[in-house]
Amino acid sequence: MNSTVSTPISFDYPQQDAAGVTCTAQAWAKVPPHLGAPEKAAVIARIKQLLVEKDAALVAHYYVDGDIQDLAMETGGFVADSLEMARFGKNHPAKNLIVAGVRFMGESAKILSPEKRVFMPDLDATCSLDLGCDANDFAAFRALHPDRVVVVYANTSAAVKAQADWMVTSSCALAIVHQLKVEGKKILWAPDRHLGRYIQEQTGADMLLWNGACIVHDEFKAAELEILKAKHPHAMILVHPESPQAVVDLADVVGSTSAMIKAVVDGAATEYIVATDNGILHRMRQLAPHKKLIEAPTAGNSATCKSCAHCPWMAMNGLQGILDCLEKASGEILIEEPIRVKALTCIERMLDFTKNHPELLAKAQHGFVKNIGAA
Repeated sequence: MNSTVSTPISFDYPQQDAAGVTCTAQAWAKVPPHLGAPEKAAVIARIKQLLVEKDAALVAHYYVDGDIQDLAMETGGFVADSLEMARFGKNHPAKNLIVAGVRFMGESAKILSPEKRVFMPDLDATCSLDLGCDANDFAAFRALHPDRVVVVYANTSAAVKAQADWMVTSSCALAIVHQLKVEGKKILWAPDRHLGRYIQEQTGADMLLWNGACIVHDEFKAAELEILKAKHPHAMILVHPESPQAVVDLADVVGSTSAMIKAVVDGAATEYIVATDNGILHRMRQLAPHKKLIEAPTAGNSATCKSCAHCPWMAMNGLQGILDCLEKASGEILIEEPIRVKALTCIERMLDFTKNHPELLAKAQHGFVKNIGAA
């Protein structure tokens, strides 16, 4: 492993203040109201009926509400990370897809399956990484470095993916960047600076980084994590690589949502400190009911984002929104065909790579941690 190569950040996209486009106030304001037990049961029953009648499948991310995750599993849908969501939507025979997650996930489903209608419970459910990487600004950044292979994280808009050579998720980014490094390629990376730095450190690749961050993972604090670890000295620390370096350095396992779940299910420890969106705890508890799961601390009330380790845009997904998709055809994802076709290339390249090299995602390779799996 080569950790000596510098990680220059060439484009510093400014974080918005309370009046800016990345403000989470609007997202939290749109969190669906709590449904009482009888109303929830009625809505779920109606959704199940309409999923069959409308030839639709529900795909959910690990970070959305547990009721939605359960509904997806109960109806033959899927709960997964963004890589597996993309695969599932492409391969499922349903004519309609309901994507419970954030907008880039719905766009990816539509890019891969233009013949299907793709809906989301709320089209305003987005991502700070997506918002912080404007397509026009990214085009200007890219034009300054024509000698670099453009690799973008999945958490970007279709318009940004249309400018990329590769799309990656946190499950396959290390393997793909390592391969590009072996081929002697220099990389332009966007948008998450923490994930980019981690991949560069692990692979030794020549990477030029866009300066974006996830509002949830950026709030984890190493000092708070050290205090928690002292209280639970036998707990394994699981960290998503979108977190700051000081937090990643404390981890026993660094990995994607899928890698974290695998670590809990397969690990010998009885306690786990989990540093990612707390929506993942629902699935972890189902798969490892006898393990103790502890939420990693953010800076609490002093945090610049009151995320409390939960994405406000993920929280916008609700059962009523899913029902509206089915009853009213609301929240449909539409992408202009020229952009869709251009974006398709980088996504298919990723899917082909992961299909042809499953061994790189299943066991320790360059940059893989603790023999747990891909980051």
